[in-house]
Amino acid sequence: MRKLAIYGKGGIGKSTTTQNTVAALAEMDKKIMVVGCDPKADSTRLLLGGLSQNTVLDTLRAEGEDLDLEDVVKVGFKGTRCVESGGPEPGVGCAGRGIITSINLLEQLGGYSEKFGLDYVFYDVLGDVVCGGFAMPIRDGKAEEIYIVVSGEMMAMYAANNICKGILKFAESGGVRLGGLICNSRKVDNEMDLIVALAEKLGTQMIHFVPRDNMVQKAEINRKTVIEFDPTVAQAEEYRKLARAIDANKKFVIPKPLTTDELEALLIKYGIGN
Repeated sequence: MRKLAIYGKGGIGKSTTTQNTVAALAEMDKKIMVVGCDPKADSTRLLLGGLSQNTVLDTLRAEGEDLDLEDVVKVGFKGTRCVESGGPEPGVGCAGRGIITSINLLEQLGGYSEKFGLDYVFYDVLGDVVCGGFAMPIRDGKAEEIYIVVSGEMMAMYAANNICKGILKFAESGGVRLGGLICNSRKVDNEMDLIVALAEKLGTQMIHFVPRDNMVQKAEINRKTVIEFDPTVAQAEEYRKLARAIDANKKFVIPKPLTTDELEALLIKYGIGN
């Protein structure tokens, strides 16, 4: 069972990228569990056809700790098992606690059991690695492979570099490794060359360049992944390519984060800010 975490700047498209990639892997007959680690609880919505799934924290608050696995796991597209950690009430508590609570509960209830035949567990993690809760998949070895969703925008690259610092911090103790960068295109000038260069500097690879396409928004409005909404369109094939690249990936590294000066020099070199 491969355990992956998807990180990246808030709003970069992590949840959309994760769900479409998972749908493509499920299409390849892979058995997958997705654990949403965002308090917005939107990491599995497209796989569940728009169903607003009760989160682990909400279920615990409503029903107490005497739960069955079926109380927190819903089955979505092609048998994908879906969990949403959830978060505290707005303005109260630490959102990262939801991740810790959810993963511990799933372990206690046998969510990772061999009987499910899981090929993959995906953790879709909120934003940057600044909170201990959000760093948990890296820190405690819950995820072994990290993929960072990035674009050619300056702040997305800053976030990716910061996440690499988090991976570096826990690489020896947790055995976590960086599997690559996923460029979720924003149509920035020289974007592909820029992210390839960033990946090279970090010691990793751009595992796939996902072009910007309005088909993604059309599918989301219809509460589906692109793979399910229209499997014949070009964007569906892009997610299949990403899924195949992850499935075949053998390059896992301890990243070499850039200094701020190095990162800004890279941006200038490829035309950002000129």
